Amino acid sequence: MRATNGEFANRAIIFGCIVSAPFALYSLDRENGAALLADWLALKLGMDPDGLARVLFLLAALLLAVAALIRTWASSYLNASVVYASELKSAWLVADGPYRYVRNPLYFANILLAIGMGAMMSRSGMAVCVAVMTVFCYRLIFREEAELRASQGESYDSYCGLVPRLWPAWRPRVPSTARRPAWSAGLRAESWYWGFALAILGFAITLKLGVFYIVTAVSVGSLWILTKGRNGN
Repeated sequence: MRATNGEFANRAIIFGCIVSAPFALYSLDRENGAALLADWLALKLGMDPDGLARVLFLLAALLLAVAALIRTWASSYLNASVVYASELKSAWLVADGPYRYVRNPLYFANILLAIGMGAMMSRSGMAVCVAVMTVFCYRLIFREEAELRASQGESYDSYCGLVPRLWPAWRPRVPSTARRPAWSAGLRAESWYWGFALAILGFAITLKLGVFYIVTAVSVGSLWILTKGRNGN
């Protein structure tokens, strides 16, 4: 089922809710999934559970950094006015950079974000976050594919036949168009995303929730400033 116009226009808000709302499940499931995994591994390996927990949170921060890098790479081939537009820009097709490996690198990164942020959630919270994020990304993709197919025709069908929809190929599936990425613009567009990686990194180092929440709040504020005046996400 495709996402509605309202869902597409407000996708940034919805993504934010998907990542934040599952934290409320701590009221039902009070155990942090990463901490429980660290305790279990500590018993099996005879290691310090706190040290293992730090390692798991560091890995989560690394995953978020990878997601931020993918989004920065993808955004450097687009424009913030396209990435965060409330309406789909279907007049032209980008098929360079990460778009040679996967048709929707921005949404793939969002699923990685859900997994990485899930390390800070309860077991049920992480499961809900990843599942809902994946479903919503597919809904957005189905909507965008329909509009791109209508505007691009056979060229888009050919592109779809070569490049995977959401899960990247190991090698580029289409030749480069020699389009030059605007890395500085991409970094500015996704600076808020890097903040999530810093938030979990800060928690992994200090094991203080206050650090995580403060950095996360600043990142969300940066996203709001970025999207303000851009008519949506």
